[in-house]
Amino acid sequence: MATTPKANSELVAVAWLQGATGIEAGQVATTLPSDTTAWASNGFVQVPMVVGGSPQLHYALREPVVQVDTWAVNPNSGKPPWGKAASLFELLMAATYDVARMQRTLTLPAGYPQAQVMTAHFLTEPRRIPADDASYARFSADLVLHWITL
Repeated sequence: MATTPKANSELVAVAWLQGATGIEAGQVATTLPSDTTAWASNGFVQVPMVVGGSPQLHYALREPVVQVDTWAVNPNSGKPPWGKAASLFELLMAATYDVARMQRTLTLPAGYPQAQVMTAHFLTEPRRIPADDASYARFSADLVLHWITL
């Protein structure tokens, strides 16, 4: 018997962030693409993991805390583009204050049910994360989502 896949917090976070004003198709995923030329011009948004939160006990409301990272790279220089990574994060911050983006239906990958995010807010301020590779800039913060499956 084939089972229908269930929505999860990482898929919902990626779909919600993908809809932020200024974010382009394919600019958000759970894994940072290894080919930097694909994202060097605009940066990249990564949702690497769920870091906390609690599902509701009596009804199907999920309340995860997900890590969100913005990345920028300067492949032809050893100087990280901190400004680009920070500006990308500010687009995501602005999306949490955009009331029109709340309560909207999210389309998840094929085969998954749709989901709806009721509210989203950052629990922490974006923090600069130094990298071993001098050409990478990364900011990270924790996003709280309140979502349901439709």
